Amino acid sequence: MNTKKILVVDDSAFMRKLISEFLSEHPQLEVIAFGRNGQDAVKKALELQPDVITLDIEMPEMDGLEALKVIMEKQPCPVVMLSSLTKEGSETTLKAMEFGAVDFIAKPSGTISLDLHKIKDVLIEKVLAASKANISMKPVLSAKPVTIQPPVNNPHSVTNTFFSQTREKKMNKLVLIATSTGGPRALQHVVTKLPGSLPAPVIVVQHMPPGFTKSLSDRLDSLSDIRVKEGEDGEILQNGTVYIAPGGKHLRLRKMGTSIVVVLDELASEGGHRPSANATFRSAAEIHDIEKVAVIMTGMGSDGAEGLIKLKETGTVNAIAEAKETCVVYGMPKAAVATHLIDDVVPVDEIASAIVKHVYNKR
Repeated sequence: MNTKKILVVDDSAFMRKLISEFLSEHPQLEVIAFGRNGQDAVKKALELQPDVITLDIEMPEMDGLEALKVIMEKQPCPVVMLSSLTKEGSETTLKAMEFGAVDFIAKPSGTISLDLHKIKDVLIEKVLAASKANISMKPVLSAKPVTIQPPVNNPHSVTNTFFSQTREKKMNKLVLIATSTGGPRALQHVVTKLPGSLPAPVIVVQHMPPGFTKSLSDRLDSLSDIRVKEGEDGEILQNGTVYIAPGGKHLRLRKMGTSIVVVLDELASEGGHRPSANATFRSAAEIHDIEKVAVIMTGMGSDGAEGLIKLKETGTVNAIAEAKETCVVYGMPKAAVATHLIDDVVPVDEIASAIVKHVYNKR
């Protein structure tokens, strides 16, 4: 059996011991060394070339973020960050995703979590997934990217007539995006390129714990022309707005009169996920008079595939899957492609263009 070599980095000896014990229980994982701070992490990463590093964010001398930057520059390696659930912790975690970390785990009760056993299974699962992750994707620069411009035809064209109508009140299209591992960075490639005048609302389901989706929506909003926010229970969808499903809640859609309304709930997780893309997609499938664009991007598992089948059974849907070569983990798009219902398979940098093409295309 091909065991994966793990470097565990945390300034707490107690946390290092716990993390090591949990990971070592899995036959495919072997903890080969410990790091006490960021400098130690960089030194041992270069020397030992582990398959995966678990990296605490808050450490003395050199914190996890600084260490991550150096490691990704000198000896790229899949890194899983361990972070606190504070607002600052969630913002720093998102920066870590931008700098190239594969995934993160929120410590259940702060820097030294005596109840770390609560996330033991998730920790093992994420480290295993990270060991197979594609880390060739370049980190996203924080500079604002160029927004894709809507198609411009002659003023009397069908497209422009449709555009002028949908920019006002009418909602003809709905965009649904599902993603998980590697999603924060992938979303930055996609959402920041969407035009602010997009004549459709966009729903994003990103597997994340509570608290982190607010930081993600604020971050994307600051970098995008299109408005980005966390979805709120009871709000009416508006064109030109991206709604991110809050961590820990399913986001479902319901038709009320001529409007579509967000409904949040904390019912049982699906496939281990809440929010679940399948839950969102199924609810959208029940809204029959709106064309949908469904996008499934990088992520572990198969969330979204079952919901895509429902969408295709009940209405007009253009389905886009992220190409394998740009996925951090080719799980969710692979499952979607296996349904034989995907219309376009494109690298992450071309997904925004594909969305714009389908939204502005009047059937």
